[in-house]
Amino acid sequence: MTVQSRAGRAEALNATRIVVKVGSSSLTQRGRIDLERLRLLVDAIAARRVDGTEVVLVSSGAIAAGLAPMGLRSRPRDLATQQAAASVGQGLLMARYSDAFAAHGLRVGQVLLTVDDVTRRSHYRNAYRTFARLLELGVVPIVNENDTVATTEIRFGDNDRLAALTSHLVHADLLLLLSDVDGLYDGDPRKPGTSMVTEIRGAADLEPLAIGKTGTSGVGTGGMQTKVEAAAIATEAGIPVVLTSAGHVGEALRGEPVGTLFHPTGRRRKTRLLWLAHATSGQGILRLDDGAVRALTQRRASLLPAGITAVEGTFSAGDPVDLVSPTGVVVARGLVNYDASELPDLLGRSTRDLARELGAAYEREVVHRDDLVLL
Repeated sequence: MTVQSRAGRAEALNATRIVVKVGSSSLTQRGRIDLERLRLLVDAIAARRVDGTEVVLVSSGAIAAGLAPMGLRSRPRDLATQQAAASVGQGLLMARYSDAFAAHGLRVGQVLLTVDDVTRRSHYRNAYRTFARLLELGVVPIVNENDTVATTEIRFGDNDRLAALTSHLVHADLLLLLSDVDGLYDGDPRKPGTSMVTEIRGAADLEPLAIGKTGTSGVGTGGMQTKVEAAAIATEAGIPVVLTSAGHVGEALRGEPVGTLFHPTGRRRKTRLLWLAHATSGQGILRLDDGAVRALTQRRASLLPAGITAVEGTFSAGDPVDLVSPTGVVVARGLVNYDASELPDLLGRSTRDLARELGAAYEREVVHRDDLVLL
């Protein structure tokens, strides 16, 4: 192992706040929670927690845990049944975690998130305060997407992405992604001739790799591709990532050389803008002229009505919308300040003229620069 690699593993050893993500396949068997697997995970986290490290656990498994009690043999395809299974399974999962952590003298707190909780300004500030207070009180926060109420349009998509964004939200020093394989391989790990990649220093290291899109368990939503994408989100925000199997969680938390280490590639960004870029999809489209594109990308200006040529889709004030160049390229995403129905009459006009004709409320930006992220 190189000097740089040892230094990277030392980051795990010295981290004071760690986010650990575990998937459904690592916690369940045949639609039921595997208590032995869960206990091994909790034992490893508790050992690190007792040493003084704050740990946030992002746990899948609610839907999978609800399958057997509801008489379902496999993960349902429709959202309503998934939400019903999550409603049944979430309570079962938290009860098991509460008992397992209590054996170590630790309390747990449930945090269920939706995209709105971390993209709208007042919501994400409240989410941060909740995490901060839980950790201050010595509680282990257990995070999941709020599957029982999330709609298709406002879902994170997978808990790997949720974990990466949570690691940024709570200012973590390390993200540990637990999988059903022991690291990132240069091909299908089930086939001979493949080998583990122990370190990733940037996108160039990933280009020659064949990364699978789906998992093998049939109960989760994400395969290796989602984990690599999550690692990219975290490392671009300055947070190192270790990817390994749930069976190696103890070694990983002790900073031992297991799995694949993804080195940081960027610096910490504004939390809400990171969520806006990676946790949302545009609910509509605003088509811009060349001048507006230059203003956004070169001057980092706000978007004004004068630079918009067309409005597409149905959205409300506060929703994320995609900002598209004349050539059809999505150049930015932002939280819009108007309903879709209000905008057509404002296009191409200056805010000064609009304020004079319609009132001071129409002098505001369509998308303020503080609510906008370049893509």
